[in-house]
Amino acid sequence: VTVGEKIGKSHLTYAQGASAEVVAMLTIGAADVYGLPVSTTHVLSSGVAGTMAANKSGLQMATIRNLVMAWVLTLPMAILLSGSLYWLFTHFF
Repeated sequence: VTVGEKIGKSHLTYAQGASAEVVAMLTIGAADVYGLPVSTTHVLSSGVAGTMAANKSGLQMATIRNLVMAWVLTLPMAILLSGSLYWLFTHFF
């Protein structure tokens, strides 16, 4: 099962795959030019979801919900875990 099959209710067409890849390339390239950190997985998954929505292929809402939760929780959890580990290491080592 591919990412496209989990996000949409039908298989990606070649045009959808190419569109998602080009959007990912441009977005990641722009982020690099401006020195912004981005998740390539999040960018490509968003591109696939966009092509599925534009083609009216239907979206798997459970997968979209999981992607949104990952986007929302990644940064705060990384901050919390790294801060906790730093505190632990400075107090016990």
